[in-house]
Amino acid sequence: MSEQSRRPRRPGKPYRRPQKDPVRILAFEALRAVDERDAYANLVLPPLLRKAREKEGPDRFDGRDAALATELVYGTLRRQGTYDAVIAACVDRPLREVDPPVLDVLSLGAHQLLGTRIPSHAAVSASVELARVVLGDGRAKFVNAVLRKVAQDDLDGWLERVAPPYEDDPEDHLAVVHSHPRWVVSALWDSLGGGRAGIERLLESDNERPEVTLVARPGRATAGELLDALGDEAATPGRWSPYAVRLSEGGEPGAIDAVRENRAGVQDEGSQLVALALAAAPLEGPDKTWLDGCAGPGGKAALLAGLAAERGAVLLASEKQPHRAGLVAKALDGNPGPYQVIAADGTRPPWRPGTFDRVLMDVPCTGLGALRRRPEARWRRRPEDLDGFAPLQRALLRTALDAVRVGGVVGYATCSPHLAETRAVVDDVLKQYGPAADLIDARPLLEGVPDLGEGPDVQLWPHLHGTDAMYLALIRRVA
Repeated sequence: MSEQSRRPRRPGKPYRRPQKDPVRILAFEALRAVDERDAYANLVLPPLLRKAREKEGPDRFDGRDAALATELVYGTLRRQGTYDAVIAACVDRPLREVDPPVLDVLSLGAHQLLGTRIPSHAAVSASVELARVVLGDGRAKFVNAVLRKVAQDDLDGWLERVAPPYEDDPEDHLAVVHSHPRWVVSALWDSLGGGRAGIERLLESDNERPEVTLVARPGRATAGELLDALGDEAATPGRWSPYAVRLSEGGEPGAIDAVRENRAGVQDEGSQLVALALAAAPLEGPDKTWLDGCAGPGGKAALLAGLAAERGAVLLASEKQPHRAGLVAKALDGNPGPYQVIAADGTRPPWRPGTFDRVLMDVPCTGLGALRRRPEARWRRRPEDLDGFAPLQRALLRTALDAVRVGGVVGYATCSPHLAETRAVVDDVLKQYGPAADLIDARPLLEGVPDLGEGPDVQLWPHLHGTDAMYLALIRRVA
């Protein structure tokens, strides 16, 4: 026996259990829910965060951990299109052949590398540990190899490599650089108009974290009371709405007494402006009976009910889905004046024609104006979805015009700026009504708000107004 064969063999490297990181495991679980169940991140995250706090305890899962988990989820969803292009350049197969859970881990890692200040070595290491926990050691090696390639350049460097030149294909370039589907870029550009600078600012705004805005519900609270209770460091007044209060970064609405007591709620300032404009529109004749015809989940209805109560008017809030009608009832609970909530189909309404003085119809839509808040929606929607919404939107606007009396006003609103859901709907329905209905110039009713276009309808924009891209047309029934 040789000397070499007598030497004792070196023991193999001992197996090391993967380190469980509750923040990244939570982020991965949220992304899987969004992917597998078509869930929305804003609905999935709160219960996951509560569960993590209960399991880990406040000492091991604090506010900074919750903030990081939220950033990982929303940042990954917003930049999914860009990260897909980068990851595709780093793997040797089409992305459709990569298992979705593996792609979620890769996307989380890409966001940490390209979209945060986390050091590269820490981002790769944490992502590989996550892969070991949720995917197994074998696929963790694949994750490690891909993310090491991603880490070789920064975001700007990768965009130069994976985005087509603007001169060759402007819409495709913007789609990759700003992480929107190409058809959405095209639709937003058509609605916005103008050159490259405006659409780039809009797309950039869609990828920014929106601030949380509260609404002080009339007759229950005022913006001044909220500001006094929160203090200057925690909140500032709204830009346009006298009922709006903007929370500072990191503010938790559920911890605010007025929100818990239903005297205030979370509501984008664009939604507030829509309700306020309808309430401010001049009327001919009485002003006693108002209708919110698509009231769920109740934010606009609560604001309108408070405004109606101040004038001695009554709001009827109608919502087709019973569970959403329940949310409306909850939002209106405590309103200082009379109101009624019903579950009814707005296209086959139970009320008589000509019953109401003011009618709001905030119709179901693609939601392309709220991509800041629901970033996953941009990847779910398809151009053909417009065909599904079109008949419903027209039917609901016709219902609204039938419901309002002669001299009364209808507000047609959407949280999408797509021309097929806004002006095309209004134009088509007004052609059917002919001289019986006229557009009102809505711009003077949004007092102090700039950049409202040529009118008479109004389109709000995230990059111009700091709101969701809400659309509003005001129509008076004249015959």
